[in-house]
Amino acid sequence: MSSPLPTSPSPVPTTADYPELDAWRGLPISQQPQWRDEAVYQSSISELSTLPPLVFAGEVDVLRERLAAAAQGKAFLLQGGDCAETFEAATADRISARVRTILQMAVVLTYGASLPVIKMGRMAGQFAKPRSSNDETRDGVTLPAYRGDMVNGFEFTDESRGHDASRLVKAYHTSASTLNLIRAFTQGGFADLRLVHHWNKGFMANPAHSRYESLAREIDRAMKFMEACGSDFEALKRVEFFASHEALLLDYERALTRIDSRTGTPYDTSGHFLWIGERTRDLEGAHVDFLSKVRNPIGVKLGPKTTGDDALRLIEKLDPNREPGRLTFITRMGAGAIREKLPQLVQKVTDSGAQVLWVCDPMHGNTVTSPNGYKTRNFDDVVDEVRGFFEVHNALGTFPGGLHIEMTGDDVAECLGGADPIDQDAFVSRYESVCDPRLNHMQSLEMAFLVAGALSKS
Repeated sequence: MSSPLPTSPSPVPTTADYPELDAWRGLPISQQPQWRDEAVYQSSISELSTLPPLVFAGEVDVLRERLAAAAQGKAFLLQGGDCAETFEAATADRISARVRTILQMAVVLTYGASLPVIKMGRMAGQFAKPRSSNDETRDGVTLPAYRGDMVNGFEFTDESRGHDASRLVKAYHTSASTLNLIRAFTQGGFADLRLVHHWNKGFMANPAHSRYESLAREIDRAMKFMEACGSDFEALKRVEFFASHEALLLDYERALTRIDSRTGTPYDTSGHFLWIGERTRDLEGAHVDFLSKVRNPIGVKLGPKTTGDDALRLIEKLDPNREPGRLTFITRMGAGAIREKLPQLVQKVTDSGAQVLWVCDPMHGNTVTSPNGYKTRNFDDVVDEVRGFFEVHNALGTFPGGLHIEMTGDDVAECLGGADPIDQDAFVSRYESVCDPRLNHMQSLEMAFLVAGALSKS
């Protein structure tokens, strides 16, 4: 009897098998570039569609599990990085400084919360920014507004400000090299808990930070206790680190969407976690529709005008199966509105039975212009919004599950105040952001100590 002929394997599904992934193309869409050269655009999208994924479905699934724990009050999310990454700043020194700062903050928060801290960067993809105006005028000359290095250049010239689709491919390759470096740092000993704790001792050496000495001493004692007990520090040399960005340019996101061979479902492989901004969360719009079709954990920015019904409709659209870890609401109310506006949102969502992760973005609602003309934020306002966020959740018996900040590991001067205060005169020589002002290294660590104190009381 002859052996049966081998059967051919089932064809691996592709995104072509999921026409619903392109439904967004027929819906209202905002904040999209007007590409100068259609041929360059088509070539760039075609190339992106064939390139390897930047992240993998299994990594995304792990993050969803971690975020589910945070939504249940069993972990805390720390999400930080540049307002807008630039190609020029994607250097080893700049990337390591950002990662180092997030790791330092996470150690302090872990101690304060007595919970695992999920470490996530606004990195390896945060190259596009929404703008309030399509154009910018200087000295009577009007050019397209800067929309991030993925779209155009910051230099105020006609050539630089043109929307160039070849930048999409450069953003992919810059993201890939950034992720490679992050993986090397977080898996190769750079994240060793003892090293990170040693870095934090440098922060405490500044007399301006003496108010945090008690907490720092407690962490130091805990570290010595762990060593004395023979803790496995080898296992603490590596950490999980996830990449996130605002999913603003849907052509880019769609081109990097792949079908997971294990589950046959679509993942946007441009990043582990994607969020929808305040300007693009239209329920009937393209951004909400597209992100409702991919398996990544999704965040949505909610400003002070958001109603409870808005939140419930977003849940129904983005998380109809009420899957733990799927949906994060990132509130950005402003220090003056957080205590008034947030309670009704949280209460309405809680009463519905939905379990979302609540995260505070204390940056975007507190932007002002300094007397000498720089866009800035006051550190005290940023801290006050975080305090308000904790107060609301503590009063309602819900969990304040995370912090989303624009920060850098560099010694810039962009936000006013802090224990070692930055004043507006420092902006002239140390203001580097191409979009929004960021907390510098020291201000970021100070924020971590302040939030750790609030977490210890939650």
